[in-house]
Amino acid sequence: MNYFVGSYATSPAWEQWDAEAEHAYFSQLKALKNVQGLEHPFTGSLHPHDDDWFIANVSPDWQFVFTCVPGTMGALGKNPRFGIASDDEAGRQDALAFMQKACGAIGKLNKGLGRKAVKAIEIQTAPDRSKAEGSAKSLQASLETMLSWDWHGADIVIEHCDALVPEHEHAKGFLSLDDEIAVLNEVNASKNANLGLLINWGRSAIESMSTEGVLAHIKHVKAHGLLKGLMFSGVTDQESPYGIWKDTHMPASKNSTVEFGAEHSLLTEEEIHRSLAACGDALTENSIVGIKLGIRPKDAPLEPRVGYNQSALAMIDRFFEEVA
Repeated sequence: MNYFVGSYATSPAWEQWDAEAEHAYFSQLKALKNVQGLEHPFTGSLHPHDDDWFIANVSPDWQFVFTCVPGTMGALGKNPRFGIASDDEAGRQDALAFMQKACGAIGKLNKGLGRKAVKAIEIQTAPDRSKAEGSAKSLQASLETMLSWDWHGADIVIEHCDALVPEHEHAKGFLSLDDEIAVLNEVNASKNANLGLLINWGRSAIESMSTEGVLAHIKHVKAHGLLKGLMFSGVTDQESPYGIWKDTHMPASKNSTVEFGAEHSLLTEEEIHRSLAACGDALTENSIVGIKLGIRPKDAPLEPRVGYNQSALAMIDRFFEEVA
């Protein structure tokens, strides 16, 4: 099986554009035989800095999954009422306009590469409900509008982010998993659609403050026939450069079989395998499976930027080798 890499999280040129550094980084990612393609950040245009450079420098064989979380978080920093689940109509319309730009960017990438290159777009159910009202009703209205657009062959997938819970501090505070499931079931039935959910390991762990909560989310979504994929980002409950229970995409924990890993990460190889096993037959060759890992220190050289990704992918590979 081949996987998606959220390369922007370990990119040497994400915060400050450096075409030469990014080219060197992409070159090494292209050499990884088990990489299907990139989870690509959408912030308002195809590439945050240079659309033409991006089209010219990605692998001609890569597939892509767009993620709207970087752009969504940027918009929320300016307007807390922004979001496809927002009960503020202006904020919801702003989010739909943002999604329409993403739709256009998918078309531009497909045209630039001369093929259907984008497998899916991951959308998130903002706003942060500690700062603005959001609801299943508003999410449903947004999804019904989005289904009327031509997505150039890309599937629409909700990436569940940690919901607002009363027990502890949140990272995103978006809609609950139950609300997202209810809306997807309703929209799929009424619009004859095939929308689904993707679980982000780290965000489900943050919501439940446990690794068991991740398994519960996976099984719950699978039971409704809505599981479209699983992306691995780590998290920790201990002091670390990545923070405690923070959505900083902590790498997987190091073990004796890999060169790179993060101390105290709850995302161990055992937890990766438990999560994949919980997915069971819901995982197919058409599923989105991959990693999105951050880097500390932020000025780290190229070797660990690629190495963290390569080591985590090896952990996933071993699961599929064992069950083959």
